[in-house]
Amino acid sequence: MTGGNASTGSPYAPHTVEETAAMLDAVGVESVEDLFDIPEAVRFDGEFGIEKRSEQATRHELQRTLGENRNLTEFLGRGQYSHYMPSLVDHIADRSEFLTSYTQYQPEVTQGFLQALFEYQSMLVELTGLEIANASMYDHATALAESALLASRVRQTSGDKVLVPEYLLPERRSVLENYTEGPGLTVEEFGTDDGNVDVNALSEAMDDDVVMVYAESPTTLGTIEENLTAIGDLAHDHEALFCLGSDPVALALLQKPADVGVDVVVGDAATLGLPASYGMGLGLFATREQFVRQVPGRLIGISEDVDDNRAFTLTLQTREQHIRRERATSNICTNQAWVALRTAIHIAYLGSSGLVELAEKCVTLADDLAQRLDDINGVQAPVYDRHHFREFVARTDQPAPPIVADLEERGFAVHEVGEHEVQVCVTDVNEHAVGEFVTLFEEVA
Repeated sequence: MTGGNASTGSPYAPHTVEETAAMLDAVGVESVEDLFDIPEAVRFDGEFGIEKRSEQATRHELQRTLGENRNLTEFLGRGQYSHYMPSLVDHIADRSEFLTSYTQYQPEVTQGFLQALFEYQSMLVELTGLEIANASMYDHATALAESALLASRVRQTSGDKVLVPEYLLPERRSVLENYTEGPGLTVEEFGTDDGNVDVNALSEAMDDDVVMVYAESPTTLGTIEENLTAIGDLAHDHEALFCLGSDPVALALLQKPADVGVDVVVGDAATLGLPASYGMGLGLFATREQFVRQVPGRLIGISEDVDDNRAFTLTLQTREQHIRRERATSNICTNQAWVALRTAIHIAYLGSSGLVELAEKCVTLADDLAQRLDDINGVQAPVYDRHHFREFVARTDQPAPPIVADLEERGFAVHEVGEHEVQVCVTDVNEHAVGEFVTLFEEVA
């Protein structure tokens, strides 16, 4: 402790009582408590009010509580996907030098982790065809938001408009609007046609104020976007950036984004290396080399040391808030390094052929399940006459809410996306239950 009395606060506080009083006087308040407006109902009064229990009793209580959870087989998707995760991922990622590592600011002692993150970046570069990938972002939504900020910085002419399709998930749009409010950008929506971008609607929405156009493939609805080149052409004709949302599994099968005019690829890379958590993710962010000095987050670079040995290090990290402050391109504080490590391990385990095989399964499983549901009287699947990846929307003659509720009662979870529409997602994780799911769906529909 550098000053003050430990009894008056934290023993790690660096300020003396006199220094604290001087700062409070400068801002015009009498106490530190006056700086915070904490409701009485949630204010800590020194007592947690938690009954003391032994470790054994605590374990029993947790088991009892967790036992109240419903044991559902999930056919959920819409941005959260589970693929079988080999035990190898846990075994390697749980090594103490990975699990306890902080940001790799000291390259001389973190070469192994830096190399793993460099490999992660290299995998994304190969999948997207773009030259730069960072390591990494929080999730899909924040990566999308950061792409809009990047577009506003690099666009040659003035503009304040970001165009997004009407299928964009509300939670992603909310984050995008939150990020872009400060710089004064506006988010506007354009129409879709049969689940994909309506190029005519996008053309009508385009003008010289647009800084970025966003689309997805696969979309939130599971459809494969067929108009990527046309979207990119429209964006570039107005000097706007084209941002595409996708994920590593889909990118293994689909045409490389760089080949269809995409400037930035965002998405959630946690489709590999992590189970669906319906919360935490791993933001994928890749872009063209010309934007390298505007990329948010951190880049791992490879060089040589004084003895000509290969060496890895954090490069261009001065873009970040912890150094450049008001001149930083982003205020991201964590690079999700351990999560990116898990994704890299999973991709390396699959290899190029295994990754393509998994992606092909995502197409065939969805197509097969849609056909089986379509054979049920009163069900149309898929609703959109497109190729699908992992998931699809099905229309039911009966109202969707009771169908979803009945399926849940019988142990299956699907999304209700309309009064007579449900969305179904199938992967290698739940394919074993497809037969039972179809049987029950026929009963309840």
